[in-house]
Amino acid sequence: MILLLVIACIGLLVLLITVAKFNPFLAFLITSLVAGISMGMPLELISKSIQKGIGDMLGSLVGVIALGAMLGKLVAQSGAAQRIASVMMGLFGEKYIQWGLVCTGFIIGIPLFYNVGFVLMIPLIFSVVYQYKLPAVYIGLPMLASLSVAHGFLPPHPSPAALVAQFHADMGQTLLYGIIIAIPTIIIAGPLYSLTLKNISSSPNLSFATTSEPNQILPSTFLSFFTALFPVFMMAGTTILTSILPSDSPLIPVCKLIGDPAMVMLLAVLVATATLGGLTSQALSKTMNTYSEAVKDVAMVLLIIAGAGALKQVFMESGVSDTMASLLKNVSIHPLILGWLISAFIRVCLGSATVAGLTTAGIMAPMIETLQVDPNLMVLSIGVGSLMFSHVNDPGFWMFKEYFNLSIKDTIRSWSMMETLVAVVGLIGVLIINSFL
Repeated sequence: MILLLVIACIGLLVLLITVAKFNPFLAFLITSLVAGISMGMPLELISKSIQKGIGDMLGSLVGVIALGAMLGKLVAQSGAAQRIASVMMGLFGEKYIQWGLVCTGFIIGIPLFYNVGFVLMIPLIFSVVYQYKLPAVYIGLPMLASLSVAHGFLPPHPSPAALVAQFHADMGQTLLYGIIIAIPTIIIAGPLYSLTLKNISSSPNLSFATTSEPNQILPSTFLSFFTALFPVFMMAGTTILTSILPSDSPLIPVCKLIGDPAMVMLLAVLVATATLGGLTSQALSKTMNTYSEAVKDVAMVLLIIAGAGALKQVFMESGVSDTMASLLKNVSIHPLILGWLISAFIRVCLGSATVAGLTTAGIMAPMIETLQVDPNLMVLSIGVGSLMFSHVNDPGFWMFKEYFNLSIKDTIRSWSMMETLVAVVGLIGVLIINSFL
């Protein structure tokens, strides 16, 4: 009975978002309320449970996501992202231009949210297409694959960061595993798969393209790369140091302090303020305005994450978690595959990778200890599943279609299949790492 109620609640969430066109935050709250009532929770405890779920979820994430948005916005507006792109293109040259775009997309995708990175890279893709007279989809898809992988796999992006919090995983370790899995995934879903797409006819819509700034006013190469990759250096460095230092080393507490995700992002924003923003009063004022705009950009993302936290808490306090755990003990399917399947199913139904990942986490997180699986790998398994088969209910599908001026058939053949490959190859990578742990 409990299992049927969980399925019904997920079905209600899907219907509210897709059919009724409810805002996802409202849809999560309504579903949480219905779930609490239908599962027999005392009425006076339902609202407290929802509030606790929202508070617990946002408590560890507001800083990470807001500061991540600030960093990404400044990297984009300062021209650092453009500088990174131009350097990478110069390094790889015409012969390996596709690989240059892939590396550029991955580096830029780490600090930038997907939609920002997408719009930012479109002028570069189109300029390469027309300069070298190459097929647009063949050139553009690999870069967008790397952006998508960074968005779905790597903290501090909202969905992976939220999953890390839900599963009490280690963000630095998740990032390291994510990068290991991301590299072969990008290669297979990007440059290799795009070889089959050379015959797709596309006339990119140049009305979407934005102008580029002159090179002489862009930040230096060192500052651009250093600032964009600073969070990666910090998380990876502190994770490695913590694992190799003696347990009684006085550096361990220091590493834990500066390796905390919120602290990493705070330090990254302070570094970016100094390197890209400028320290004069006028420059600081402009930078602070940029940060204010960045927070507005992620306000709805934070609310959706909060709503997912509410649903997770209701599932926990109504006894769903214990019941589901006992049922799954006897299921022969591997927990990492199960998490991937649930996430992929919700993604295909809803179109939102963030909602798919967070909803799945609400079901799986309370049972993580019972399932005896590495929480870092569960984060990645659900994250890659949430990228499965983007189609007509996903805004990313329509962005790709309109920018590249494709038919729906060709968009499915290129974009949707690329996202499917990312999800499948990503799961294989997770399972391979799990076999060595």
